[in-house]
Amino acid sequence: MSDSLDSLHGANADGADIHQRKRDHIALCHTGPVGLEGDAGLWGEVELVHDALPELALSEVDLRASLFGKPLAAPLLVTGMTGGPEEAGEINRAVARLCERLGLAFGVGSQRVVTRDPKSLSTFLVRREAPTAVILANIGVNQLRDLGARRTLELVEAIEADGLAVHLNPAMELAQGDRDADRDFRGGYEALAEVTAALGGRVMVKECGCGLSPRVVERLYAPPSAGGAGVRALDLSGVGGTSWVKLEALRARGAQASLGHLLAGWGVPTAAAVALAHARREALGARDLTLVASGGVGDPLTAAKALALGADLVGLARPLLRALLDEGEEGAGRFLEDLLYGLRVVVALTGSRDLAALRAAPAVLGPRLSAWVAQGGRAR
Repeated sequence: MSDSLDSLHGANADGADIHQRKRDHIALCHTGPVGLEGDAGLWGEVELVHDALPELALSEVDLRASLFGKPLAAPLLVTGMTGGPEEAGEINRAVARLCERLGLAFGVGSQRVVTRDPKSLSTFLVRREAPTAVILANIGVNQLRDLGARRTLELVEAIEADGLAVHLNPAMELAQGDRDADRDFRGGYEALAEVTAALGGRVMVKECGCGLSPRVVERLYAPPSAGGAGVRALDLSGVGGTSWVKLEALRARGAQASLGHLLAGWGVPTAAAVALAHARREALGARDLTLVASGGVGDPLTAAKALALGADLVGLARPLLRALLDEGEEGAGRFLEDLLYGLRVVVALTGSRDLAALRAAPAVLGPRLSAWVAQGGRAR
């Protein structure tokens, strides 16, 4: 990475323009206290059962997966982080190269900035770095609603993406002190249904650290004729990783900052979000629904737990960003390689040969997660 990344350390949290906001986000995710204390994701409530005689070689463990019909060497999506300032472009290009080399999927950060500064499009152009990797474009649901499907498709096509991630972040927006933060969240399902149809189903809806509840999962999956969106891929992104609400509280002042700190842990813990979404998928017979588990999934054991609970892929961002900024592209590559090797080891230790076997392997759930599973999906 070039020395220009050093400028991130001096980002001003009061920056008003969208480029400065992106610099704030990178700097706070790198060194700021944007995580939550304790076992916020409830990963300590999941225990995988050891197989002392697995009758397989480590080389036989098959981690292959797919997304939107394209193959992946492992079930890992590097979720959207940034874009806009040139230093963000450096990050995107470096991550894209790593995903290409390791056969992983990569989502760019929000392209909202391109609608305000067309010149910033260059920071999202990563296809040259990753000619065969699965690349996802990214836009917020409110921007999708306001732009419409046709203009949103132009953002997808401009970066030669394989699909579109549409992020939902009402808590993050409401915690912001910025004047242009979203306050109106109407019309989201209709907008999602339109763009999903336009892209032939290649749309992933993702939260930003507060999780997707079973009720939202079911409606997102439901057809437009039933008031849903017809979405077939969801990034559950629960509580347990980066708290974007807390991050915005660190940028805000006064009552807005106090509210953000109060709601820093608001949402569905990631382990609960995954277990509940998988249960709802099974109840609906929705075999065509892809579930991604992100939100505190930064090590091999947690990744294996997420996959065992029913996720098809796991997603991460901040741990890789920190490795990239601290140790450069080579260090970030080592981080990903170590994670994938460790995941293969944990899968083998459960006696599983592939991801389907891991999902069928026994697991023990603690009382807090069991309560979420028993009561979190209950209709009211």
